[in-house]
Amino acid sequence: MPELPDVEHFRGFLSQHASGRTIERVVVTDPGILRGVDAEPLDRALSGHRFLEPDRHGKWLIAWTTGPAVLIHFGMTGDLTWAQGPEGRHRHDRVVFVTDLGELRYRNMRKLGGLWMAHGSDGVAEVLGPLGPDAIEVKRRQFHEILARRRGRVKAAMMNQRFVAGLGNILVDEILWQARIHPATTVDRLSETQRDLLFTRMRSVVRRAVETYDYMDRNQQWLSHVRGRPGARCPRRHDVLERTVIAGRTTYYCPRCQPAVD
Repeated sequence: MPELPDVEHFRGFLSQHASGRTIERVVVTDPGILRGVDAEPLDRALSGHRFLEPDRHGKWLIAWTTGPAVLIHFGMTGDLTWAQGPEGRHRHDRVVFVTDLGELRYRNMRKLGGLWMAHGSDGVAEVLGPLGPDAIEVKRRQFHEILARRRGRVKAAMMNQRFVAGLGNILVDEILWQARIHPATTVDRLSETQRDLLFTRMRSVVRRAVETYDYMDRNQQWLSHVRGRPGARCPRRHDVLERTVIAGRTTYYCPRCQPAVD
């Protein structure tokens, strides 16, 4: 599942290729990928408008135009591609924005996620719903205030998009490992020091992942670079990693670096 760094990569890609380009028409090859809008109204509403600089909130990409905004959620297999012309379209290119310079294509094999249209900031907010603040934008005080209202295990809390938006399974495991917090620790058992460290490590991990886009690079000393390997060991202490399931997601941690709270 794409996480915040992946969608920030897509935001940069859209900005590089499509910003300033005029949409000549919108070709929908699979209407099943659309959410709350049909193909013909989408084409009519966007044709003749220009793409503006896009935004991102959590795992959502917001493609602003001089008309309606397009919101894209990528699910597990979503992607954006760019081509100079109609040649070489892939069978999983579900929506194609034909512009005056080329084609921006929304590709999605499994059709999880989708594409929405919204009018203005209020319409965008309605689509995004009760998402929490973006994980790279949230302030320390705001983070602590929201965390104080959470219950349950810290891994589940960090993955809840209503708490902070943009974190997924891999990044949360990384943050907890770097903060030396056991993923099954309940939020009410976190000390003030741990809460502050959780915020600090969240910001540093997410920023690093966005800046370098290498949080899965196997050559770096992060938990993410060994998690999932058979017999994987902690990059810090070389103990064998343990695996459990929290909030329905496979979770890796180091039992020595991240001791369980009695």
